[in-house]
Amino acid sequence: MTKFSLESEIIRPNENEKIKKAIILLHGYGGDGKDISMLSYNWKRYLKDTIFICPNAPERCNLSPSGYQWFDLSRNDKDFILNESLKAEKKLNYFLDEIKSEFKLENKDICLSGFSQGCMMSLNIGLTSSETYNSVVGFSGKIIDKENLSNRIKSRTNFLIIHGELDTVVPTHFLLDTKDFLLRNKINVEAKIIKNCEHNIPIEASSIALNFIMKNLYKN
Repeated sequence: MTKFSLESEIIRPNENEKIKKAIILLHGYGGDGKDISMLSYNWKRYLKDTIFICPNAPERCNLSPSGYQWFDLSRNDKDFILNESLKAEKKLNYFLDEIKSEFKLENKDICLSGFSQGCMMSLNIGLTSSETYNSVVGFSGKIIDKENLSNRIKSRTNFLIIHGELDTVVPTHFLLDTKDFLLRNKINVEAKIIKNCEHNIPIEASSIALNFIMKNLYKN
């Protein structure tokens, strides 16, 4: 198999199942592909012919050197963060092109999902791609820069956004803000707030996400 530009944890379908679909799981700030891959082990039972690909972000994390970051958050500077996120977006798009080429997939066969900073990347990619992805599932994230993103929207991917009620890392109002942004731009979006949940992905959120993915990825 081709070596991809981003080191990845890959969970293949069961033996003799041809790869027809892919779920790309993007970890949060300071995490890695192995962390986020834990979602796949329950989902895999229900998502046949599907490969799960969980890349490490392109940079070592400044505040947690054992993990990775999609973009630097060490400076509280809006323009700096935007520019760094756009650099990461280019690298992620290149990686996604590698995935599509290697496994003979199209955007319609791919669900993008991410947690926290990975959710932010999924939102950007899902809206700015010239070809619509099947769906995007975002956990505990937000829009990096609404003005920039609104000027770059090209596709109409279906979105599910999920957030913990007690999240203090990325507070819950960002879910409402993201939902409002998507609706104003005529993007289909479902939103769910999980009660008594902090900045993590509990079983309830994972189950809601799985049902959404099944509904979208296998609708044809």
